[in-house]
Amino acid sequence: MIILAATPIGNLGDATTRLVTALEQATTIAAEDTRTTQRLLQALGVTNRPRLIALHDHNEKQRAVELVERARTEDVLVLSDAGMPTVSDPGFGLVAAAAAAGVTVTVLPGPSAVLAALAVSGLPTDRFAFEGFPPRKPGDRRRLFDQLAGEQRTLVFFEAPSRIAEVLRAMAEAFGGDRRAAVCRELTKLHEEVARGTLDELAAWAADGVRGEIVIVVEGAGVREIDPADALAQVQRLVADGIRLKDAAAEVAAATGLSSRDLYQAALAARAGS
Repeated sequence: MIILAATPIGNLGDATTRLVTALEQATTIAAEDTRTTQRLLQALGVTNRPRLIALHDHNEKQRAVELVERARTEDVLVLSDAGMPTVSDPGFGLVAAAAAAGVTVTVLPGPSAVLAALAVSGLPTDRFAFEGFPPRKPGDRRRLFDQLAGEQRTLVFFEAPSRIAEVLRAMAEAFGGDRRAAVCRELTKLHEEVARGTLDELAAWAADGVRGEIVIVVEGAGVREIDPADALAQVQRLVADGIRLKDAAAEVAAATGLSSRDLYQAALAARAGS
């Protein structure tokens, strides 16, 4: 079978007994980075020396076939560098291939940066959506945030420390500067920190730079009446980024519940009056 195993996201003490046992018994490990896996084996005192096969974003499609066939006759343990494979890490393609081929897939649960950040954020946890890493290009990122502006579930994002300040500013622009959020850095590590506040406050806090592995948790939108002027501004931003007016109006309408036709007409009128 295919065995997905969660690994520590920082603190080695979070390695489960099941993970250590699986590492000690494994004959084949598919690893995001084989060097990281070798260090993990050493740190956990595992003396077993299984076959290590690299499985990463650039080779997963090709390796999946080989690993699925191998899993018909032996267990294949799948590891990412930290946390759960498939969650913003390699593994999804392998699991999909195994499911299609009728090969059993099981999981050894454990550390998750997504759930850890959500739990300590102080924001609602009953309904949430994980959005992974926002796009790097400002225009693509703005379009995503505009689409999510009306999302009522708590939102969870990953982000690199070098982009955290600009991303928080972009969130404040799209979601509103008074939207509550939390920036969770270095979770489970010695210098763990959770900064809570509004998006405006957190953007100012991050302006001088933030280090470490980062998860951003953002409060969902409240149930409120959408200001047509705000919706029109979203349409105009999309058009400025190169989206056709008709498509921009439809996209904002889907996110806000407003009429696509009314947004289209309002944008035409604003354009004529400028």
